[in-house]
Amino acid sequence: MASDRRHVGSGQQSVTGVEASDDANSYWRIRGGSEGGCPRGSPVRCGQAVRLTHVLTGKNLHTHHFPSPLSDNQEVSAFGEDGEGDDLDLWAVRCSGQHWEREATVRFQHVGTSVFLSVTGEQYGSPIRGQHEVHGMPSANTHNTWKAMEGIFIKPSVEPSADHDEL
Repeated sequence: MASDRRHVGSGQQSVTGVEASDDANSYWRIRGGSEGGCPRGSPVRCGQAVRLTHVLTGKNLHTHHFPSPLSDNQEVSAFGEDGEGDDLDLWAVRCSGQHWEREATVRFQHVGTSVFLSVTGEQYGSPIRGQHEVHGMPSANTHNTWKAMEGIFIKPSVEPSADHDEL
C-alpha cells in the first residue's frame, strides 16, 4: 500500500496499492491503539487494535463514511500529522491463533465502521496510473487478506526467569 495524491472525496490523502512488495512508499509502522502502546518486540495479538502509520508521511491509515472514488466502497485515506490522528485510525488485527505471525495472512477490520481493509481491481488513471484503489468492504473475503512482505521484524523479547541470579 502506498500513500499518494489527493482525490475527489473527503479531500484527505489517498491510499493506493501497488504490485511491488519492495516499494519504499509502501512501508507502514504498527503502533498501539487507544488502549495503550505496542512496545517494540512485543507480539501483536489477534484482535488487538492498532494504528498503521505511513513511514514517509507520518499519516495514519484512516477510514470514514465517504464513498471511495472508483468502486464506491468506503474510502480509505491517510490522515493526521506525525502519527497523531483520531479514533478513526484504529484497525483490529484479525488473524488465527494468539498472535500475528510473520508468514501468516491477516485482515484489518476498522474499529469504528467495521469495514475490512481491501483492494480489488480498480486502478487509477493519471497522475497515479496503475495504482489500485484501497478501500473498506463490509465483509471478509479474498480481497482483504494481507501479508507483511518486507520490513523490519523484531524478534519478541524473552522475559528473564524469575529464579535467575546474577553472579
